[in-house]
Amino acid sequence: MVSFAASNVVLFLAFLVSLLHFNTDARRLSESDQAEQPLLFQYHNGPLLTGKISVNLIWYGKFKPSQRAIVSDFVASVTSSKPTVAEPSVSTWWTATEKYYQLSKKPSSLALSLGTQILDENYSLGKSLTNQQIIELASKGAQKNAINVVLTSADVAVEGFCSSRCGTHGSSLGTSNGQIKGKSSKFAYIWVGNSETQCPGQCAWPFHQPIYGPQNPPLVAPNNDVGLDGMVINLASLLAGTATNPFGNGYYQGPKEAPLEAASACPGIYGKGAYPGYAGDLPVDATTGASYNAHGVNGRKYLLPALFDPSTSTCSTLA
Repeated sequence: MVSFAASNVVLFLAFLVSLLHFNTDARRLSESDQAEQPLLFQYHNGPLLTGKISVNLIWYGKFKPSQRAIVSDFVASVTSSKPTVAEPSVSTWWTATEKYYQLSKKPSSLALSLGTQILDENYSLGKSLTNQQIIELASKGAQKNAINVVLTSADVAVEGFCSSRCGTHGSSLGTSNGQIKGKSSKFAYIWVGNSETQCPGQCAWPFHQPIYGPQNPPLVAPNNDVGLDGMVINLASLLAGTATNPFGNGYYQGPKEAPLEAASACPGIYGKGAYPGYAGDLPVDATTGASYNAHGVNGRKYLLPALFDPSTSTCSTLA
C-alpha cells in the first residue's frame, strides 16, 4: 500500500463505493466527498420489509445449473439454521440486519426464504437492457411478500453496468400484462450482472485485480467461479440494502440521491485489517486455496461484505 500515492488510494475507495447503489441512479463519489466528515446512519421513517418474504430468482441469459446453484444456495443459506452449517455462517452474517429492525420505531422482524426461479434463456428482451427493461423482468416474479432478483448473464449489457455500477436495488409498482400500473402496490427488486468478461476488475474484486489502486494478487474464488462469486458479493450487499432501505426512505447515510446503506457504507471490507486494495485477514480453504468468511448450506463457502453496525457505528465482519 505504501508504494501507491494517496490519490490512488482515494480513487480506489471512491471506485469501491460507486459500484453499489440503492436504486437505478448511479452513485459517483469524488475525492472531496471522501474528505467530508462521516454521517451517522439515520432512519427516515419509511416502511421496512417485514414478515415472511420470498426471494425469487429471475435468470436472464445463459447460466449453467452449477452456476445457478451457487446463488440459490446462498439465498437458502441466509436464514438457514441447520446444525450442519459451520460458523461463521451466512445466516450469522444476515443477523446483523436485525439490529436495524430493533432500532426502528416499530420493531419487527423479517424472514427470508428461497422462492421461485424463472429461466429466460432465450434473451426475450435482447442482449442490451435498459433500466426500465430490468424492472419489466423483475415484474415477472410474484410481487406480494417478495423480493424479485434479476440476474443477467455475462453476455448481457445493462444500462450503467460497469461504467457506474455492478447491481442495483429499488422498488416499482405492480404490473399487469407487462405494463406498469399506477394503482398497484410497490414491490422490491434487485438486479445484479455477471461481470466475468465485461468488467471483473470493477465488479468481481477481490477475485480479480482492480482497475485502480493497489494491484495485489486476486483471491481464489470460493466456488471456483469469479463471475458468480462476484455476483454473490454484490447480491449480498444489495439484499442487505433492500431489507434496511427497501423504498428509499429507510436506513441510510448521507443524501437520498446518493445514499450509503448497510453494506455500501463499508466498501472493500471483508475481514479484519482491511484497507484499500486488501480485503482483510480471511480464512483460506486448505484444499482449494480459496478465501472465504462464511459457510453456507450444501458445504458452500462464500465471501460476504462487511455490514455497518448501527449500534456501534462500525463496519462489522465475520472474519
